[in-house]
Amino acid sequence: MTKEELKESLLNVYPEAVVEEGGEWLTLQIEAASLLNFARDLQNKAEWDFNYLFCQTCVDWKTHFTVVYFLRSLTHRHSLVVKVKIDRNNPEIESVQHLWKTAELNEREIFDLFGVKFNHHPDLRRILLTDDWNGYPLRKDYEDPVNIIKL
Repeated sequence: MTKEELKESLLNVYPEAVVEEGGEWLTLQIEAASLLNFARDLQNKAEWDFNYLFCQTCVDWKTHFTVVYFLRSLTHRHSLVVKVKIDRNNPEIESVQHLWKTAELNEREIFDLFGVKFNHHPDLRRILLTDDWNGYPLRKDYEDPVNIIKL
C-alpha cells in the first residue's frame, strides 16, 4: 500500500484524524480519547496490520505534551507516525503496552523523564533515574541547580 493509499484508507475509518503533510512518513494526529480504539484497529485490521511499535517518545511544547508513536507493518512494509496531544498540567494517556510489548519500556522512560502517566501500565515506575529524583529532566521547565541545567 502506498503512502497515499494508506492515508485514504485510514481517513475513511477515522475522518477526524488530522494529517501532517510534508514528512517522509504518513503522520496522523488523533485525540487522546480515541487512542485505544485507533491503536487496536491499526494492529488488528488486516489491510493495516501495524504489528511493530519501533519507537515511542514525547515532546514538550511548553503548553502541552505530544506523545508520538512510530509504527511499522512488517507484513505490508508501510510505516505510520501517530501523534497525540495531552494536557501538560495533568499528563496522562492510556498505555498501549498490551498491544505492543515494546511500549512497556518506552512508556516507563517517558514517565521517568517527562512525568507522563500511562494509565493501566502494569509496572509504571522510574527506569533511568533514582526513585528519590525530583522533577522530570526532559521537561522544558526543569531546573537543576547542582548541574546548572536550565532549558
